Amino acid sequence: MVWWLTYQKRHSYATKSNQTRVVKTPGGKLVYQYTKKRASGPKCPVTGKKIQGVCVAHLSILSFRYCVRDKKALEKKAAKKTLLCLKQHLEI
Repeated sequence: MVWWLTYQKRHSYATKSNQTRVVKTPGGKLVYQYTKKRASGPKCPVTGKKIQGVCVAHLSILSFRYCVRDKKALEKKAAKKTLLCLKQHLEI
């Protein structure tokens, strides 16, 4: 049997902002569930590399203090730069 699914909220074009996946509800119906775009994560402004130890998520979803690997409060400088840039900055 073929299930006919229709978009619920947005337009019918398959664009980046209109991505969906099929989910079965507890009642047994198949419906579209809209997926969110993946975040790119924070990057160092000097080198352009990703900052290690920080989760890749949108700031509205996850607070920064819960994403740090060792769950300790970091300085503002450490949260914005990679380790090599931070070492060079502190030596000066």
